[in-house]
Amino acid sequence: MLRCNYLLAALLLCLLAVSAQAQTGVVINSPEVNLTDFRIGYYVDDSRSLDYAQARQQTYSETSNTASLGTNARVAWYRVELDNQSGEELALNVHLPHAYHVKSVQFYTERDGALVSQEELDLERVDDSNLMFRGAAVYPLLLPADTTTTLYVRSFAYSHQWFALQILDQDHSRRALVGVANDIALLVGMMLALVFYNLLLYFATSKIENIYYSCYLVSGLVWIALSYGLVASLFDAYGQDVFMLNISLITMPIFLMLFMMAVFETRKHYPLEHRALQAVLLPLCGMLVWGFFDISAALKPASSMALVMMIVTISVSISLLRKGNPLARYFLIGHSLFVLFNTLAVIFYKGLIEPTYIASHGVGIGIMLEALMLAFIISHRIKILEGIRASQDELKKQASTDPLTRLHNRRYFAAAADYLLEQCQQQGEPVTALVADIDHFKQVNDTWGHGTGDKVLVTIAQRLKDCCRNRDLIARFGGEEFVVLLPNADPHQAMQCAERMRHAVESARIDAGTEQPLQLTISLGVTAIAPGDSLQDALNRADKALYQAKHSGRNQVCLYQLSASNSDTPSQIHG
Repeated sequence: MLRCNYLLAALLLCLLAVSAQAQTGVVINSPEVNLTDFRIGYYVDDSRSLDYAQARQQTYSETSNTASLGTNARVAWYRVELDNQSGEELALNVHLPHAYHVKSVQFYTERDGALVSQEELDLERVDDSNLMFRGAAVYPLLLPADTTTTLYVRSFAYSHQWFALQILDQDHSRRALVGVANDIALLVGMMLALVFYNLLLYFATSKIENIYYSCYLVSGLVWIALSYGLVASLFDAYGQDVFMLNISLITMPIFLMLFMMAVFETRKHYPLEHRALQAVLLPLCGMLVWGFFDISAALKPASSMALVMMIVTISVSISLLRKGNPLARYFLIGHSLFVLFNTLAVIFYKGLIEPTYIASHGVGIGIMLEALMLAFIISHRIKILEGIRASQDELKKQASTDPLTRLHNRRYFAAAADYLLEQCQQQGEPVTALVADIDHFKQVNDTWGHGTGDKVLVTIAQRLKDCCRNRDLIARFGGEEFVVLLPNADPHQAMQCAERMRHAVESARIDAGTEQPLQLTISLGVTAIAPGDSLQDALNRADKALYQAKHSGRNQVCLYQLSASNSDTPSQIHG
């Protein structure tokens, strides 16, 4: 009985060995060949030194024709048997659409146990081979009728094995080669547009987060264009120098965390979260420096470091949300999408799941979704800041405005008039000052009440403002007194303006709730401001002219001017 058990165990081991050694095969029974989904064998060469003769003796595991073996499989051999049962000789092309991603690739064709052809493509010397076309390696393969041909492919990757193999007839091969990665081009184009938009925002707002966001976008679009073949397709660029652009995979999280620090102002408001981000930022900067010397080695822990970064940034955004930051909710949504799709990509790159479009393009999808949400955060923050600025402007306006008449108040006039006066004197323009006072205003308040008095002030203020130019500075100085500074106006022009004001007020009819509307008048004093004059001296002279107009019967305009004897005298009274 024991001997039978040993025999059964030995038989089972033999069957397993035969199964393990069984070669993955594809039967071709039609001249039209479009093999894009089939099974192949693979073997990871940890020594990176096996030649064809040694590799064909190894035990191959089974996988799909699109495989990701992770960062520990720098050199891998792939094998597929092609059984041509179509009844005619077939001239096919073997496509490696991700060849731009590897350091070198070798093709070996075996028939009846003998090597019949071989080709090598070194991406450091692409010009030495005719196998490369727009990022894809194309190896011609001739299959005689009714024979079995074994194809071996050795792939030497810079960082991780991201492999795909297709077998196509000439017609399908041409169609595949002229195809354009429209989805990748669209992603890159959208991100470029966001880069330029945020650079313009930076020039408009001088906010450093716009620079960090633009750098994040540039890093993301470089990595997307490189990893998904757009650089190879458009620029026919390959090799170690181009592979160095993968350093953008390290700069991207660096700029993302700098963006978080800036937009959330963590240094100022959230010290604990700031230190957490710094704790991840420092090793990333170390990886960046390492990458300049050995990018392949620096990228090896990139997936693990990305996981740490995702955990910390998600935790920080949750903490900020709990502390009431208004932007944290939107960041958490965008970053969660980034984490979700990047987690799929990390699992795919480590070879733990079967390749799918979403898994293989997870990083690009995640970057784009987060980029759009970060753009929304920037726009929303600008809206918040504009609201704060508008509130501050409104407070400033209220502080400088008379609440009843909505004219400038005395405080604002004093500051603005000095600046306007200095400008006019520098440019050699004449300047005049005008003071107006409502005649018998106290009687209005005593007879009809302060409500009617307020209505009178509002009406007369509007009539005076309507007579002013846009550049003129008008203010309510207090009570029933108004002051106007007239730049680039000589005394004659100022008198004309004052006369228009007097007439406008005189013709006004104000409803006081009585049968007859109120009709009021004003008196005005005008004076020129000579070079070297102070504003207060000019206003004092205008007040004297106003007093003269009042003394002469009111509803008049009086000009204060220097006489030939240099004695100050009010004159030219108009009524």
